[in-house]
This record gives sequence, C-alpha cells and structure tokens, in this order.
Amino acid sequence: MSYDFDAVVDRRHSDSVKWDRYKGRDVIPMWVADMDFRCAPEILAALHRVVDHGVFGYAHAPDGLTACLLGRLRERYGWTVEAEHLVWLPDLGAGLHLACRAAGDEGDQVLVMPPIYPPFLAAPKRSGRQRLDVPLSLRNGRWAMDLDAVARAITPRTRAVLLCNPHNPVGRLYTAEELRGLMDLCRRHDLVVCSDEVHAELTLDADLRHVPTAMLSADAAARTITLLSASKTFNVPGLRCAVAVIADEGLRRRFRGAFAGLVSGGNPFGYAASLAAWRDAEPWRLALVDYLRGNRDLVERAIADTPPLAMTHVEATYLAWIDARALCADNPAALFEEAGVGLMDGKEFGAPGYVRLNFGCPRSLLREALDRIGRAVGGATIGHDAAIAGRQRPGRLPGSL
Repeated sequence: MSYDFDAVVDRRHSDSVKWDRYKGRDVIPMWVADMDFRCAPEILAALHRVVDHGVFGYAHAPDGLTACLLGRLRERYGWTVEAEHLVWLPDLGAGLHLACRAAGDEGDQVLVMPPIYPPFLAAPKRSGRQRLDVPLSLRNGRWAMDLDAVARAITPRTRAVLLCNPHNPVGRLYTAEELRGLMDLCRRHDLVVCSDEVHAELTLDADLRHVPTAMLSADAAARTITLLSASKTFNVPGLRCAVAVIADEGLRRRFRGAFAGLVSGGNPFGYAASLAAWRDAEPWRLALVDYLRGNRDLVERAIADTPPLAMTHVEATYLAWIDARALCADNPAALFEEAGVGLMDGKEFGAPGYVRLNFGCPRSLLREALDRIGRAVGGATIGHDAAIAGRQRPGRLPGSL
C-alpha cells in the first residue's frame, strides 16, 4: 500500500495548537512536536468503530492492547516484559512527573541533561524536587552525555536521572555502550532512571538500532521506568495514551502511589488508536520513516548551505536542532518567525541561541520553510568570530535555566 505524505492537510481551522499559534499570519508552524500527516487508515478505522459504538464511558486498557505491546517489545527488541509491569498513563508528561515523585523525597535532586524537552526541566520542581543540570557535550560534531560531569555532579541527595533516548531535541540515538556507562553510575549511586523512549520507532539511520535502557541488565531493569507511547510515531498525541514499563514491584508501587488524586486513566480513543497503530499500521510506519529520512536529508543539506547556521546529524526523531548562535540576534526564533517560519526557541530547552525545527510535514511545506530560513539568514547581521565559534567550537552548553 502507498501513502501520500506529500498531501497538504489544511489544519488552520481544526483547533490545532500548532497552527493556531500563528492564526491570521503567513507563518509556517514547525515548533511543537506533532506531524502534519493524516494518521494511518487502520487507526482512522479503529476510531470510527469507537464513534459508531456511541458510548464514551470510562475505559481501561483492553487485554488485546497489553498483549499487542508485549509482543511488539519482544519482537522488536527481544525485550520480555510481563503484563503486571505496565502502568497505563494519559501522556508522557504525566509519566515524568510521577517518576520524579516516585524517587526519593521532597527536596531531593533529579538530574537532567539539557538541552532537553521542556517538561524534563519543569517536572522536578513541580514534583517538589531540586533539578540538577548536567549539560550534554558536543564532541566532534556529535552530542553526547558527559558522564564524567555526571559523576562529579551526583550528591547524596540525588535520587533520579531523567533520560531521553532517542533524544529530543538533538536527535541522538544513544549506543548500548553509552547507556551502560550511565547505568553503571546509577547502580553505584542507587539512582532511579526514567527513560523516555517515545521516539524509539522513529530511528532514521538504517544501521542503528534502539536499545531499551531496561534491557541492559537485571539491575538496569530494576531501577528503570521506561515511558512509551504510539503518540509520536503514529501522530496521535492528542488522543492521550502512554504507558510506563516498571519491572521492580517496589518502584512500581511508589509510581502508582504518586497517581493518587493527580492523574486519571486513559480514554477509549487513545486505547483504540494505540492498539490499531501497534497491531495493524506497521506498513504505514515504515513508509513514514522513509519519508522522514528524505526530509531529514533535505534539512541537513539546506543548513549546511546556510552558514553560519549549523546542526548535527539527526539519527532519530523528526526534529532538527539548529545552532543559530552566530547570528547577531537576541532571539533567533523571533528572527525566523518574522521571516515566516515558526521554530521553537532553544532557551525553552535550556540552550539559548538554538532553535528546534519539526520536519514532520509534507516536503513542499518544508522546502518553503527552508527557503524562508535561508532568506532570513541572508538578511541577518552575522559576527565573524561568532560564526567561526558557532560552526567549529565543540564544548558544553551554557549553564542551567
């Protein structure tokens, strides 16, 4: 079956958070992480069945969904998970907050590694914890965890690490060796790890393979909360369905305990969409990944041809992390917005001077956005020394927010 990812869907009158930000303006929205593609026909059919039933009461995850997910994890990764290890959630954001509450006590520390998806930065404080920032390092054109810095930063009050793999926004897919290094530190310091792996099925490089953190060892499984969802891969984030995989009974009990009065269960639309996605829509996913790979290549070529902008290679996700520090602009996101492209400001990720571009859209829209970015840079003031630094200097990001 062929799928038309080139089709432009008009989202301007659909109450879209992404598109309504620039209502009435000629701005292409490429900021928030949802895609501009219609979802798989198998998912649409499943949702029609829910609508046709006509009763939308409280729902729990169906047995078929649980069995489907367990089979998918076993088939894709060789990861054996038991049904009782699953805790269904309304979304990934809730999972991050619950993980912070499940680790340690109020006032304890949760370590994060910016630049990072904004809820990672907000969850510790909102959970009554202190946030401990250890920035990623840019080495030889590739973002990496600075495990030496992580080791130095850990204190007796550190209780948890929030990990994003594949990484939003830098697009890295961490290797098993990198993950083992982190988990060795977590074992030595008895830390819980919350591993957001929501983009795992959007690996763009054919020679790379996602490794679930919890699969590394029995100890890793015992201290890891893995967050999964069909939301990003199958473009159904608005249907609100996610799951936490927690093998350790005590950790799972604390996680569930944090639920009380704060988080409700899922909904029949989210469950139906997730089951249809994981069970029936694999051909659509494969076609999507191929299309996104082409979009990724287009973005990387365009940015390479638009100095002084720079970016590292996107191994996974549909997100490009662009270094715009060499532009003489206090807010590069505002500069690009004026040129008609709505990008996400890097300071929301803990990295001022960067912008994040969502290339999960029809290619014609992407080409127009990249043309506008090129024109904006052509008309911008650029510092020579800053341009050299922005393109060549490896190093750490600025300090925490």
